[in-house]
Amino acid sequence: MMSASAGSTGDPSEDQIERWLLGLELFGIELGLERIELLLARLDQLQRLPRTVHVVGSNGKSSVTRFVAAIAQQHRISVGAYLSPHVVRFRERILIGAEPCSAAQFAAGGARVQGAVAALQAQRPELGPITQFEALTAIAFVVLSEAGVELAVIEAGLGGRLDATNVIAAPVVVLSSVSLEHTQHLGDSIEAITAEKLAVVTDRATLVVGSDLDPAALDLAVTICAERQARLVVAGREAPAALAAGGQFQRQNFALAAAAAHALLGSLDAAAVAAAAAQTVIPGRYQTVDQAPRTIFDGAHNLAAIAALASSLKAERLGGPLVGCLSVLDDKDAAAMVHEIAACSDALIFTRASHPRALDPQLLAELCHQQNQTPCSVVDEPRAALNAARQAAGPDGIAFAAGSLYLIADLQRAAGSGRGSTL
Repeated sequence: MMSASAGSTGDPSEDQIERWLLGLELFGIELGLERIELLLARLDQLQRLPRTVHVVGSNGKSSVTRFVAAIAQQHRISVGAYLSPHVVRFRERILIGAEPCSAAQFAAGGARVQGAVAALQAQRPELGPITQFEALTAIAFVVLSEAGVELAVIEAGLGGRLDATNVIAAPVVVLSSVSLEHTQHLGDSIEAITAEKLAVVTDRATLVVGSDLDPAALDLAVTICAERQARLVVAGREAPAALAAGGQFQRQNFALAAAAAHALLGSLDAAAVAAAAAQTVIPGRYQTVDQAPRTIFDGAHNLAAIAALASSLKAERLGGPLVGCLSVLDDKDAAAMVHEIAACSDALIFTRASHPRALDPQLLAELCHQQNQTPCSVVDEPRAALNAARQAAGPDGIAFAAGSLYLIADLQRAAGSGRGSTL
């Protein structure tokens, strides 16, 4: 095993740690807390975590996480964050301040975790393999601890009750949204999924939810807060005007983040809040990446997120053509997603993200033909598909890429660099 002390000869590089993590991807999703708890105990991390905010939900978690961290930083608090997925490099998931941790920090944290994983699995083989997300969570906690941040904003991965991040007892929890997702793991109803997510709420904590939360989810939140003597805060859509460029959905996400920061800090400075809104960029989330035509990247990967994207696009179009470039994975409701986005688009170009579960774009085109009159075509290669969408939109239109963060990663990754992972 390579040395785990930062800076010593033979330490793994960022690329080597990334290759190790990619190798763990084949173990997929295996929910449970025993492995992560034993791993963190071996790393002596559970006692070293700073105070935390825990963000759970179906959509909007990463945006809320970044916004909470940004607001705290503007209030002169040393802050870090753990979020997912990344777009190009794994270390994008671990923020120190507003920026990803350095390659050296990531490699050093990864080396420590890699060594601890090997020792744990040699001692307890019956636990089964550590998953990629568990390893990443451990790396994040190591890096954030070593950086000495005062506050860590932690985004849950899948659900909450058995998610690897549920080893913290956060005084503030945010539920960003609830929709029918990952039903094989979380349950087949809004109530069941909400219960899984809100299992992270501890006694006497504060739970922040949005004013547009599903009524069934809100009813359950009220019940859970009463049972655990927790405080429930319902955030509205009020947000600084600077967020207009982030789409309508980001206004709600920012309102949730501001309410969470207020619950944590007790009061907020209006100028600091406005600065956080103006300066925070959410990669791959209604992100404007070019002009003439305005080109928007949005990793909307399920029906709820696609509906939010469609709403924002309709609100912003100025009369020019609106043309989308889409790829969708095979575990999503592709027919409903295509129908939703086609209804607001002048044309769609379907492509294939570099992921083994990316649907055949010809199938997406057939779904579009069956349901809509929206013109569509197929361009297999993602960059060529985006270029075609931009040409069709023209300088006065809007082109967008959506349907999967794997597509956004393909469009932002250097050509020929291979596939990363956004698991």
